[in-house]
Amino acid sequence: MTEVRVPTLGESVTEATVATWFKKPGDAVAVDEMLCELETDKVTVEVPAPAAGVLGEIVAAEGETVGVDALLAMINAGEGAAPAPVAKGTDTGNPGAAASGGDAVDVMVPTLGESVTEATVSTWFKAVGDTVAQDEMLCELETDKVSVEVPAPAAGVLSEIVAPEGTTVDASAKLAVIGGATASAAPAAAPAAVAAPAASADVENAPSANKMMAEKGIDSAAVTGTGRDGRIMKEDVMKAALAPAAAPAPAAAAAPRAPISADDASREERVKMTRLRQTIAKRLKESQNTAAMLTTYNEVDMGEVMALRSQYKDQFEKKHGVRLGFMSFFTKACCHALKEVPEVNAEIDGTDIVYKNFVHMGVAAGTPTGLVVPVIRDADSMSFAEIEKAISEKGRRARDGKLSMAEMQGGTFTLSNGGVYGSLMSSPILNPPQSGILGMHKIQDRPMAINGEVVIRPMMYLALSYDHRIVDGKGAVTFLVRVKEALEDPRRLLMDL
Repeated sequence: MTEVRVPTLGESVTEATVATWFKKPGDAVAVDEMLCELETDKVTVEVPAPAAGVLGEIVAAEGETVGVDALLAMINAGEGAAPAPVAKGTDTGNPGAAASGGDAVDVMVPTLGESVTEATVSTWFKAVGDTVAQDEMLCELETDKVSVEVPAPAAGVLSEIVAPEGTTVDASAKLAVIGGATASAAPAAAPAAVAAPAASADVENAPSANKMMAEKGIDSAAVTGTGRDGRIMKEDVMKAALAPAAAPAPAAAAAPRAPISADDASREERVKMTRLRQTIAKRLKESQNTAAMLTTYNEVDMGEVMALRSQYKDQFEKKHGVRLGFMSFFTKACCHALKEVPEVNAEIDGTDIVYKNFVHMGVAAGTPTGLVVPVIRDADSMSFAEIEKAISEKGRRARDGKLSMAEMQGGTFTLSNGGVYGSLMSSPILNPPQSGILGMHKIQDRPMAINGEVVIRPMMYLALSYDHRIVDGKGAVTFLVRVKEALEDPRRLLMDL
């Protein structure tokens, strides 16, 4: 027999939810054939078969939360009998063990991940007195890094909730008690969907999909499920969120503005920040408090880049199979400038300055779930075509929620293009421990004085935020001037000037 275990999920990711099993016990499987799909808050991971044979016992059912290296299933060498059932809670990341008939079972906080010592109970999906099936989702916890769904360790009746919503619990706390528990893993009825109605009475959506539909206010009827039997997956919800709405819903803001009065408080809505949002706020503030952040501005005439792109874009796409955009020009210009002003590509480590003799370029990208910054490694040694291919591929993976944690770490400098949203001017915030970030903005025709004449030119404001602890004003201004010069005369990039 061969064990099927949870693969490495990425740096700092310690658990996942079993989203879909593509095979069932008794099915023949080939080496590397996809057995199941796991979901984390960042990525979707497919689990291939480590050996050929017959799928025996499935240890971790759909919807169950499992830790890294947890046992998922067994593969038998041939058509023999399936292996003896493995008790739920063994090597699956669920600390609660299945009980014998009629016992009370404690529901404990599952493994939260390395360095995570506490969580907040955000939502209870069941109330005291409700009947629960084994592995049915009972509640959801939020930590600084991930949302953790807590399944029932046994079937029975939820007799007590020890930690109500809003309670902060440590890693060894008891959450609830299930009375009259039984070890049966086959409930009489299929478990109900957690946070949103399922696609049909017999199909339960992926828990992460239910959560996202609830957060975004998306009806499951508007989402096409691509999972087994029409099961709605996280990626399906993300695609639905990107699709244009058929008709805009009436907005509360359209109503006449009421005068300020004493009853305003009754018309306000107060929503507690998620732990993830609290962490984002804390880290952004720490960035401001730690770095001596300053922003310097300049403007660039984009006429030459636009003309060059217009002249060669068709040939470029025909030869390289990717469109020629502006980002490759900015990436090249920044790499060129970072060679002259290396402190913008450095970071502080205690009392040392660490200079990077390479450029791992972070490129901010908007997704349905928020802003992410995939990193293009060794961008300084890449061609225009290689940069455009990397940006296109990373952007697609970001929108599909397929980026791994490793792909968003290790950047030495960042590009942020607020111009795609229409921003004319902004001051980007540093991404620690980086010492520089370049903000790009909207290209807008403006009257410019050139050789004593007023000429309409396509202009863009540039903003460089930098850490003044290691980057002096002269270095910051020089960097921005070199970027401006390279973009206004792209031939300088070819001549290394």
